[in-house]
Amino acid sequence: MDATSTIAGDAPPRRLSSPRARMPPLAWAAGVLLLGLSSTAVVAHREWRDLQERAEEARRELADAGAARLRVPLEQAALMLRAMQTVFLANDQMDQARFSQYHASLRSPLPPAAYTSVAFARRSPAGEPLADQVSYRYEFVAPYKANTSLIGFNMVTQKANLAALLRARDTDTVVISAPFALQQSVPSGQNPLGVTLRLPVYSDGPTPTTPNQRRAREIGALAIGIRLQPLAESALSGPVLDGFRVRIYDATASAHPFYDSAAPAAAGIPMQQRRLDIGGRQWRIEMLPRPQPLELGRLQALLAGGGTISLLLAALAWSLASTRRRAESLGEQMSQRYRESELRFRALNELLPALVLLADARDGRIVYANQAARLRLGDPTGLPLSALFSDPQLQHRARDADTIGNDWGNLEAVLLSPGGEAFWASASIAHVDMEGRAHLLMVATDISEQRELTERLSYQATHDALTELCNRREFERRVEEALSERKGRVACDPCALLYIDLDQFKLINDVSGHMAGDQLLAQLALAMRQQLRGGDVLARLGGDEFGLMAFHVDAEGARALAERLRECIEALMFVWQDRTYTVSASIGVVVVNQQEPTLKDLLAWADTACYLAKENGRNRVHVYRQDNETTRRQGEMEWAGRLRWAVEQDRLLLDYQEIVPLDGSDNATSIELLLRLRDEDGGVVLPGAFLPAAERYGLMPAIDRWVIRNALAHFGQLHGAGLRLGTCAINLSGASIEDEGLADFILARITEYAVPAHRLCFEITETVAVRNLLKVVGVIERLRRAGCRIALDDFGAGMSSFGYLKNLPVDLIKIDGSFIRDLETDPMSRTIVSAIAQIGHQRGLKVVAEWVASPKICDALRSLGVDYGQGFALHRPERVLFQREQPPPRRLAVVR
Repeated sequence: MDATSTIAGDAPPRRLSSPRARMPPLAWAAGVLLLGLSSTAVVAHREWRDLQERAEEARRELADAGAARLRVPLEQAALMLRAMQTVFLANDQMDQARFSQYHASLRSPLPPAAYTSVAFARRSPAGEPLADQVSYRYEFVAPYKANTSLIGFNMVTQKANLAALLRARDTDTVVISAPFALQQSVPSGQNPLGVTLRLPVYSDGPTPTTPNQRRAREIGALAIGIRLQPLAESALSGPVLDGFRVRIYDATASAHPFYDSAAPAAAGIPMQQRRLDIGGRQWRIEMLPRPQPLELGRLQALLAGGGTISLLLAALAWSLASTRRRAESLGEQMSQRYRESELRFRALNELLPALVLLADARDGRIVYANQAARLRLGDPTGLPLSALFSDPQLQHRARDADTIGNDWGNLEAVLLSPGGEAFWASASIAHVDMEGRAHLLMVATDISEQRELTERLSYQATHDALTELCNRREFERRVEEALSERKGRVACDPCALLYIDLDQFKLINDVSGHMAGDQLLAQLALAMRQQLRGGDVLARLGGDEFGLMAFHVDAEGARALAERLRECIEALMFVWQDRTYTVSASIGVVVVNQQEPTLKDLLAWADTACYLAKENGRNRVHVYRQDNETTRRQGEMEWAGRLRWAVEQDRLLLDYQEIVPLDGSDNATSIELLLRLRDEDGGVVLPGAFLPAAERYGLMPAIDRWVIRNALAHFGQLHGAGLRLGTCAINLSGASIEDEGLADFILARITEYAVPAHRLCFEITETVAVRNLLKVVGVIERLRRAGCRIALDDFGAGMSSFGYLKNLPVDLIKIDGSFIRDLETDPMSRTIVSAIAQIGHQRGLKVVAEWVASPKICDALRSLGVDYGQGFALHRPERVLFQREQPPPRRLAVVR
C-alpha cells in the first residue's frame, strides 16, 4: 500500500510533448512489470540465502545442544560418585546393607537402561605400588540383585577399566574409561559396549596431595557402570536424532564409533562435529544432517506476493496511462487489499502467546487487548493501564508512562485481573505512534511457574527436607541477623536461644531403624511447632538436635517456653510396628539481655547448658549461668588432670564387695571389684566424683585396663579366699567396649597371668550394651568362648530391657538397684523383680540383686527366687589384700 501510494502520489504530471507521454500504455505496464519482477527476484534470492543460513544456524545450535545434553548425565553421575565417596569415607564400618541403603538415598541421574550399577572394588594386597601386583575385586555393589555377578570379580582383567582406575587414583578425580564390554548382560540386539566412571577411596586421614601419597593411601575404588547405547539414545532423543545421523567416537581410544544411530544422511550439507572433554577422555561427536524440508512458506508467499504486486503495479501503470477512471477503480481495489492485509495483521497479533495491550497515552486507558490478554485478564478494555499492577509504586509509574522517555522493559511485577486474580509477569511498556496518535504498548509474559520454581528452590536450600524446619545454615543466619540488630542499641528487648537435644534417641534408631527415627523426628517437629509464638524461629540443627530463637522474652518466659516444649516432647507417644516409644529432651537456655555475644559464643553457651541438663538427669531445662558453668568446667578439667596423674602414679585403689548366695547353695566366694582414688591429701575419693570427668575426657579405657591388669596380676590376693576365690566381677565402661582391642587385651592378660577364665565375670551395663549392640555382642562372644562369664548390669533401667535380653549372650543378670531399694513398699517394684527373675531362670541365667540394704529385703528377694544379693546388709566393701598403704603423697600441680 505504501509503495503504491508513493508511486501514485509522486508520479510526474502527464506531458503530451514528452517522448515518454507518447509511449503506449502497454509499454509502461511492461516496464513496471519487469521492474517489479526483478525486485522480487532480488528479494527472493536474499530470502533463500537467509533461509539456508537460518537452517545452518539451527543445525549448529542443535548440535551444540546435543553435545551439552550428552555431557549433563555424565557430570551428574560424577557428582553422585563423589557423594558416594564422601559417604564411604564418613562410615568406617561399611557393609553391603549400608552400601545399598546409601545408594537408595541417591537418585541416579542416568537413564534406567543406561545405568547398570555403582560398585566398590577393594585393592589387595594393600601397599603394593604396581598395578600388576594387586587385584581389585568388587566387594559392594548396588543394585545388589541385578549385579550379584560382580561380587568377587577382579576388574584388573579389564584393561580399559583398570586404566581409568589408575588415573583416577593418581589424580583424585572422576575418570571415564575407554569403551569396553561390560560384565553385566545386555538385552538382545543392544550394543554391549559401556564405560565406567572411576573415583578412588583413600584411607582416613589428611587429604593426599601427590600421586605417591594417593597410591599409598588407596584402599579401593568406586565405579558407576554405564551402557553407551542407551545413554546416547536417551540424551539425544528428540530433535537431535530426528535431525542428524549421530556417530560418537572415543578419540583417545579407537577410530571406530562406539555409537551410530544409522539413520540416512542428506547429501551436500556440511557435517557438524563436536568434541566432548570429560573424565580425562575426549569424545568426538559427528552429526550428519538428515534430509529435512525447508520452510518455504515465506519464500513462496514472497514470490507470490511480489509477482502479484508486480502485476498490480503493471496494471496500475496501464490504467494511469489509459484513463483516470481505470486509475480510480484500481485504487479502490488496492485500498481493499490493504484493509485485508491489516485484518490479517490483527488476526496474527491475536494468536501471539504474549499479553499485548494498547492504551491511549492521553488518559492511560486500555483500547485494545489481544486474545492472550483477554484470556488471562478478562476484558480490560476501558480500564486504566495502571490498574493492572498490584504494587502502588508501579501503579504511579504506569500513570506517568505518557512522559516521553519513561519506557521500561522486562520488569517483573504482580499483575491483577479485574476479577482480583494475581500472577507474576515480565512486562515492558513502550511509546508507539499509530494513525498519528500516541499510544502505550504493553507486552507481558506470564512467569508464575518460573517464580514458583525459584521460590521452591530457595525454600529447599534453607529448610530441612525431613522436618520442613529451618536448617542449621538458615538458623545461624537469622540468629546472626538478630544479634547484629542489637549491636549499638541502648535498649533492646531480651531474647533467648534454646538448644534442644533428644535423650537416648540413638536407641530408637538401633532398635527400629533409621526410618522409625526419621518418622519420630517429623512428628516431634510438628508437635514443637504448635508450641511456638509468632516470630519464633525453630530449626533442626542436625541429627536429633533442634534450635529455637525466641524474641521478646525474658528469662522466666524463656524457661516457661522451654518447659512447654519439654512437656510436649515427653507427652508424644510414638508407635512403630507394634512398639510404643516415648522420648524426652534436655534443653539448654541462653537469655540474651544486655550483653552482645557472637553467634559462636551463643551456640557454645547453649550447648553447655544442654550438657548440664543431660548431666543432671536428662529430661529437664537448664538456664545458662556463666559463673556456675565456668566453675564446673574448670573442676572437670582439674579432675581429668588428676586422673591422668593417678594412673601414671598408680594411685588408683580397688575395693571388693562380696556377692552372697541367698539360698546358700553356692559355697564359693564371689566378689565385685570397686574403684577408688587416693587424692593428693591421702583421702579416698569415691568413683561418683571422678568417673563423669573420666568418661567426658576419654580416660575410661585406660582406667579399665589398669583395673584388669592389676586384678589379674594379683588374682590370688584379691580376697582372703586366695586361689579358692570363685568369681571376680570387673566392670567395663562403654568407651572400653567400643575399643576394638579390648578383647585381645583381656585374653592376653589371662594368658600372661595364667588366670582361669571361668573365674572372671565382666559386667556391662544395659545402656552400654544397647548403644552398640553388634559390637558388644562381638566382644561378649569372644570372651565367652574363652571361658569368661558375662553379667548384664543395671538391668531394667533401659527402655526395652526384656527385648534386648533375648539377643545378648550373657550368664548373669544384675537387677538395677532402683527396683531393690523400695521393694518392701512398692508393689510394682516387687512385680518387676519377680518377672526379671522368672525370665532370667527361663533362659538359664543367674539373677543378682544390687543395693540389698536390710534383712527384710533379703527375705523378700529369696521368696521371689533371686539367686544372689549384693549390698551393705550382706557385706560392706573392703580394700583388696595386695594393696598396702602408700607413703604420704606429694601435691599435684594441676595446669589450668
